[in-house]
Amino acid sequence: MAARLPSMPQTLLKLMEQCQSEEVGVADLSRLIAQDTAMTAKMLAVANSSAYHRNGPSNGLDPALQAIGTEMIKTIVINESVSQIFDKLSQPGGADLRGFWSHSVQSGLTAKVIALKTGYSNPEEAYLAGLLHDVGRLALYAILPKEYAFNFFAPDNDDLCAVEERTLQTTHAEVGSWLIEQWSLDSFIADSVLYHHEAPSRLEKAHPLIRITYLAHALNSKDLSDAQLEKAGALCGLKLDELNEIRGRVGEQVKKSAEQLDIDLTEEVQAPVAPAPVVKDATKDKMMEQVRGMVLASELGRSFSRQDGESGLLETVAKSARILFHFDGAVILLMNATGNALVGSRVGEHRLRLADFALPLETEGSVIAEAVRERRVMFTEAGQVDAGTGLGVFEEQLLRLFNTDQLACLPLHVDGASLGVIIAGFMSWQDADLAKRASFLRAFSTQASIALRALLDEKRDAENLTENLSRSYREASRKVAHEVNNPLSIIKNYLGILDRKLLNREVVSSEVTILNEEIDRVGKIIDEFVEVNPADQSGKTEVSRVVGEVVRLFQQAEFASPLVKIENRMLDETVEINGSADTLKQIFMNLIKNALEAMSAGGVIEIGSQGLVNRDGVLYVELWVKDTGPGIPAEVMSRLFSPVKSSKGKGHRGLGLNIVHGLVKKLQGLISCRSTKQGTTFEIFLPVAQRTEHESVAYS
Repeated sequence: MAARLPSMPQTLLKLMEQCQSEEVGVADLSRLIAQDTAMTAKMLAVANSSAYHRNGPSNGLDPALQAIGTEMIKTIVINESVSQIFDKLSQPGGADLRGFWSHSVQSGLTAKVIALKTGYSNPEEAYLAGLLHDVGRLALYAILPKEYAFNFFAPDNDDLCAVEERTLQTTHAEVGSWLIEQWSLDSFIADSVLYHHEAPSRLEKAHPLIRITYLAHALNSKDLSDAQLEKAGALCGLKLDELNEIRGRVGEQVKKSAEQLDIDLTEEVQAPVAPAPVVKDATKDKMMEQVRGMVLASELGRSFSRQDGESGLLETVAKSARILFHFDGAVILLMNATGNALVGSRVGEHRLRLADFALPLETEGSVIAEAVRERRVMFTEAGQVDAGTGLGVFEEQLLRLFNTDQLACLPLHVDGASLGVIIAGFMSWQDADLAKRASFLRAFSTQASIALRALLDEKRDAENLTENLSRSYREASRKVAHEVNNPLSIIKNYLGILDRKLLNREVVSSEVTILNEEIDRVGKIIDEFVEVNPADQSGKTEVSRVVGEVVRLFQQAEFASPLVKIENRMLDETVEINGSADTLKQIFMNLIKNALEAMSAGGVIEIGSQGLVNRDGVLYVELWVKDTGPGIPAEVMSRLFSPVKSSKGKGHRGLGLNIVHGLVKKLQGLISCRSTKQGTTFEIFLPVAQRTEHESVAYS
């Protein structure tokens, strides 16, 4: 049923207040919704629609609300509230629902008490049946506000049913039953609504829910005699005094609920006087619809922004479109990575069918592709398939999928970038309503697009961050492997020396010391690369001592080829730098190892110092590592300190000079390289450690 059932303004107001809170839960909303026939009917209808109907029908209000979820409940409440507010602004007068509300809530509470007293297995189901027993009257008033107005406020008795039958060829009991049947509940609620005006004699053997609903309605009817009440009570085995006790207790509960909702039940509710004819103002109606769409779209934007993850957002957008515009189905296609085709999103009830779908944007005759290309809401025309006017194959497939005769295409785009499209199915009789709500359709599409763009940007940033972290860890692990290989090679060579000395019963204390130092250095290298914060580089290191240790390591460990000579050309003076000895050792070991590998035919490697150099007011010690190898090719020189693919074969990673460059930078130094066919020289400038005033004077 397309008509919107009117709710109590007070209930909607309380629900709106609840919806403003981020902490509100389903239980809080359920307590309020359970006091409003129209809102209860709406939630049950949504929960049992194909958008949510997954694991069997939701027969109770709480299960229905759990199935819908808090965010969608808020969306429905806000939609109903804003729509009814604008409907009332655009139409003079309006129904006073206090009497209807009081009777419905009282009947629901009465049915629940009767169910408890008679041992019925599902008191909450009884409450729903009592609350909804007159929903047909609400539906008829919503559909025929002028024709049914006086009947809506007339006493709910057999005379009313006779008038309805004569004027409408149906009764509110039949309409209410039909409406509830559309929800496919696994319950006799629809039957209890249908038979609530039946003769008691026909209900003696009826299902308990039907008898409970009948008695609840009778107990809250003002024109029944005690004798009639006794007959009704006999259906549930209850006597007149018990019925009066139930009536009094429930009456007090209704008064308390009315006070909580600020509903004044003391004033007599009168049937409305027929309003004067109203001259339709098309401009005003259009303006009201645009304002309504803006308000609803703003609330939807907040709801969309709270969704977590792409699938959650797309699912919410599709469900919201179906509920707000009464679509029979909705799917979302997203733009592919290259931006030339729409592909199926893996969410929603048709995700398996659409998973491998792709629609090129240049497809001729496709309304979907055209809507995305032109970035405007478009519709297929009713009967296009039957008329043979050439809808695309995919459009025809979707019409069969939704079991509808028209499609709406809502493109998703932000700042000129197309993100995808919402495709929904509807029947041709809904044309006028959708045309009236065109501005809301566009606003809905805009809010969905903004939320999707924000989510995709967030997803891209997260992927970039992950990729950057992954790249950093890969690079770090390669550097660790490269740097650890140097001390491991020394350890391996010294183990060979140690083995020979032990066989000859020679002293091995110095070799054991070196092994311990290199093992410790392996640990420090690993620790330095895995720590988020780099190791503290404070402290002073005497340069000549480190250079001497490195040269001795290579000489004594038989690391170098006998054809290569390593010479220490350091000046005989003490110079300290700020930084650790291990860092300086790594620099020289990488440079010497590279030189050794370049001089397979033999040669000389020299490590020396040029003394102190003042550059731009900063005092440096100038060091150099020189070899007599074949030199470095020009193409390698141009990217010398960048990671490269090594040409030295397996076990070489092309990272040595990149690591050296990083270590020199860590010591706040500078490095340069000169290379010819007669050899290569690396020059390193490291800041000299700050001297005391006494040392500075003595030096000068």
